[in-house]
Amino acid sequence: MKKGWIIALAMVTAGSLRAQDSAQVLDEVVVTASKTPIKQSQTGKVLTVISKQTIEQNPGKTLSELLTQQAGIVINGGKSNLGTNPAIFLRGASSGNTLILLDGVPMYDPSSVSGEFDLNNFDVSLLEKVEILKGAQSTLYGSDAVAGVVNLITKKPSSKNISGNAILGAGSYGTWKASGTLSGANEKGYSFLVNYSKLQSKGFSAAYDSTGTAGFDRDGFNSDMFLVKLGAKPSEKTELSLYGKYSKYGGDIDAGAFADDRDYSYKNDNTIAGLTFDYHLRNGFIRLMYNANWYNRNFTDDSGHVGGFSKYQHGVYNGFSHYAELYTSLKLSPELELLAGADYRYNNTDQIYIYQPDYGFPALPLSSDSARTHQVSGYASLHLSTQGGFGLEAGGRFNYQNLYGANSTVSVNPYYKVNKHLKVYGTLASAYKIPTLYQLYSEYGNRRLKPESTLSAEAGLMWSDKASYFRATGFLRSGRDVILFYTDPLTYMSNYINGDKQNDKGIEVDARYAVNSKLSLIGNYTFVDGKVTTQNGAKDTSYFNLYKKPKSILNIGAIYTPVKSLNVGVQLHTASKAFEGRYMAPPYELKGYYTLGLNVNYTPVRALSLFAELDNITDQQYFDTRGYNTKGINFMGGVKLSF
Repeated sequence: MKKGWIIALAMVTAGSLRAQDSAQVLDEVVVTASKTPIKQSQTGKVLTVISKQTIEQNPGKTLSELLTQQAGIVINGGKSNLGTNPAIFLRGASSGNTLILLDGVPMYDPSSVSGEFDLNNFDVSLLEKVEILKGAQSTLYGSDAVAGVVNLITKKPSSKNISGNAILGAGSYGTWKASGTLSGANEKGYSFLVNYSKLQSKGFSAAYDSTGTAGFDRDGFNSDMFLVKLGAKPSEKTELSLYGKYSKYGGDIDAGAFADDRDYSYKNDNTIAGLTFDYHLRNGFIRLMYNANWYNRNFTDDSGHVGGFSKYQHGVYNGFSHYAELYTSLKLSPELELLAGADYRYNNTDQIYIYQPDYGFPALPLSSDSARTHQVSGYASLHLSTQGGFGLEAGGRFNYQNLYGANSTVSVNPYYKVNKHLKVYGTLASAYKIPTLYQLYSEYGNRRLKPESTLSAEAGLMWSDKASYFRATGFLRSGRDVILFYTDPLTYMSNYINGDKQNDKGIEVDARYAVNSKLSLIGNYTFVDGKVTTQNGAKDTSYFNLYKKPKSILNIGAIYTPVKSLNVGVQLHTASKAFEGRYMAPPYELKGYYTLGLNVNYTPVRALSLFAELDNITDQQYFDTRGYNTKGINFMGGVKLSF
């Protein structure tokens, strides 16, 4: 182990390889911090951008793998077999407490337990860039934006009459992928974009064979994704964008930890359609957004190969959601901007889980006629930015949900530019997560559930010049009315209740240094800690509960460009030990690990690019979930053609 660390660190220090560039582009225009286009240097919020360049230089990676390289993010399952549902743990928060946005629109899976949207429905070839906004963001984005939001910004149509690209790659585990994009625009303001991506793999056994002799079979994966965008400018002051996205994927899964299954399969599909309409004002704009989202998940185990509690299992989980939002951004003065708006959200689900024999406990289906919720919100925010360097963003949101009633949030974000290099900032904000349809209406449901609520504080500083960038942030998060699954010790009846208190804290550091015009070093470090406080009789009991979340994560990389056409680099990813909770037993320890990755991009001519990616070079065996495999040494290479 020590020898591997020495080799890895030496390679990084040498700077002879190519890492994933997650550096901040401070003058880049971002939209997630305030719902309006501003330069990244003009906000006091903690925002990270995965740039267009980074995405283009990593066509072989999944979205989960790109996110894992960012400060504060743990993707449980991100390095597992393709098709594993990746859970986002941002700043130590639980799954479902990070809101996924698609071009600024909240994405939910109404059929799931946590409501979290599955990242398997997105391929990097669909994306222009990714903006990650840390901290409590419910004032701007509503429910689930407890630890932050991840805004997936899709590709924009080309300004040329027509242009396109195609990517073809292949690699380890019988994996291959292909994608193609065609887009264009004309002088009348009409534009279009069409994208298709394919990813297929023979995979490896999702379950870990602890004996090494059981002959677990490989669990394959197959996905297809389509994206269509149409744009028009009906007049000088108006813009209209229509979009549609369809994805389907399926594959094989195993019976559980350490347990193979040869005939357990799943099929998922997701359809998204919507529009964005902008009306430009002299001092701002008005925006209308609408989105409809259909989600379908199916699981079938048709022979009980492993000998589970039933010989046949079949689950169907369907969800549907509406989202509509109307807001305006107005420049009230050169130093003051107002954002105000309202949104409406509706969710329903149909579910049934059949198992035979049922042992006298037949399936209890959920129907969309009853399993549904809706909510309406209004919000406003003021952004002050003075010439003297002081800035302040403050706002609030009022939300009304048809079951639990009303709740609200507030946020205050002051910052001060000490000089052109140094900025200090802080935030105090509340956030919330509403109960999911499963937590409300399933056989374990409780319609009296209240939303989880949190109060978060953060403070930090940022330094930047032409050669270097450094940001350090400390954060605290206190939550109450945490929704938990409770089993009565006397009756053994189970249901969801509001109970525990959750307190988390940590620090994040991002840094970049350009040694010269050819060599740059990048890195980030994250530390998180947390405890849950639960009532045990007449007293409270507190204990560490950030399960599957390493306390310390370090990413170090080097970027080397010997000539303009060649980029070579390396990244070292390390994670400290973590723990996994167990029923009626002490937590299980997941040992710490490191992985080393190599990345090469070569562009001999403008229209042709070759790429090669090698991950986990030292073939480390590690687990982010007990009993399930992660990738060993693996390779992906291919070609990209552009016109």
